[in-house]
Formats: sequence, C-alpha cells, structure tokens
Amino acid sequence: MRRLVPALLALALAATACGADGPVTATAESRTLTVFAAASLTESFGALGKQFEARNSGVTVKFSFEGSSALVQKLTQGAKADVFASADQANMDKAAKGEVIDGQPSVFATNRLAIAVGKGNPKGIKGLADLAKDGLTVVVCAPQVPCGSAAKKVQRSSGVTLKPASEEQDVKSVLAKVQSGDADAGLVYVTDATSAAAKVDKVDFPEAAGAINDYPIAVVKDAPQADLARLFRDFVLSAEGKKELAKVGFGTP
Repeated sequence: MRRLVPALLALALAATACGADGPVTATAESRTLTVFAAASLTESFGALGKQFEARNSGVTVKFSFEGSSALVQKLTQGAKADVFASADQANMDKAAKGEVIDGQPSVFATNRLAIAVGKGNPKGIKGLADLAKDGLTVVVCAPQVPCGSAAKKVQRSSGVTLKPASEEQDVKSVLAKVQSGDADAGLVYVTDATSAAAKVDKVDFPEAAGAINDYPIAVVKDAPQADLARLFRDFVLSAEGKKELAKVGFGTP
C-alpha cells in the first residue's frame, strides 16, 4: 500500500498537467530550459520565466539575452538551446535557413523605436531630426542587429542622416551609454526606454511607425528539452504572455 500511494499521486498530478490559464506540468526531476532571446526581451521574459517556473515543478529557465544576430550565429555554430526568440523576422529567417529551428516560428509581439535621453532631457531633444544636430553624441545599434536595421530604415524613409558616435551590438548597450552619460541620446526600442524609466526619459517620434519589428519565437531543432520548449513557446503566445509583454509597451501582432 505504501508503494501504491505515491503512484496514485503521480497519476493525479499528470491528470492536471495542463491548466486553463496556461501550461502547467508536474515533474519529478529537475530540468533546465535554455532560452536564447533578444536583449530587448530581458525584462519581459525574465518575468515570464519566473511564472513558468512557478507553474512547472522542478523546472529552471536559463536565459541568454544578446543581439538576435549573435544568438543566430551561436545556434548555427552548434550552441545548445531549447527556444529562440528574435527581435526581427530577418534573423529568424537566418536561423531557419541554417536549419537550427524546428517547425514554423510564431510572431508573438511587435516593437518600435524611441529616443532614449538623460533624465530631464537636458539637450531638449524633441524628435528624430534633432539627433542630426551638431554637438550631440548619439549612439545606435549596429546594422546587423534588429534595432540597428530599424534605425537604418527610419533614416532612409525620413531623409534624416545620423552620424553615430558608436554602433552597439545590442539595444541594452545603447541604453547603457545614455544612462551613464556617455551619450546624449540613443535609438532604442520603446520597451527598453519604458523599462528604464527611472534612469532615462523617452522621446517618441512619428517616423518610428515606418519600422515596426515583428518578434518571432521558435523551438530549436534537436532541443534537449523539446517538450518544455513547446510549453514555454505556447505560454509566451498565450493571453497571459501577451499581458506581461504589454506592460513595457510591446504591441500585439
């Protein structure tokens, strides 16, 4: 009888493995889910990771946040991960071409650019054209990074040409230079400026509407934790996932 009770308990847990509000699983072993995600997802995915751990007994979510292009390069070079979330479709397409994702990716959010400036906006920056003025130190993302690609697109469509002091490998590096005072302004995502509202001010500009980024997510091919990867992907795509993403300004596709 002593051996029967744990067995019945395990069956009961398995029967309630999927709740109406999202993925819930009961596991008897400790497992680590590895998620490669764009740097701009740091705050939102960090929160979703904690929620996912709470819903899934014995699961730890380990994140690697970098520029999407760097993450694709790592995956194509053989790095092991379970989930890949990109800040644009172009880098997800590269991952698909490199045959490192499993199945079709799904777009879960959208994002757009904003200008991050120091608290109080000491330089009085009001829009994109102001960033081209002499005497300003402006930083942007490198062209191969999604936020850099969006910045290039905005410049082409608006006719505003920037002369950045540096081109960073991810959006958080741009934000850090504005926060430290090394730059007067930086082109970042709305979500990054919103998440850092205690340290920077955000200046919206209408031209950003011409460079909206789609954020796709996919299970990595030969993922070590393929079942958990699918659960996490579905959690991000769920209404609860979208609610968390919306807190910092992500749009709905």
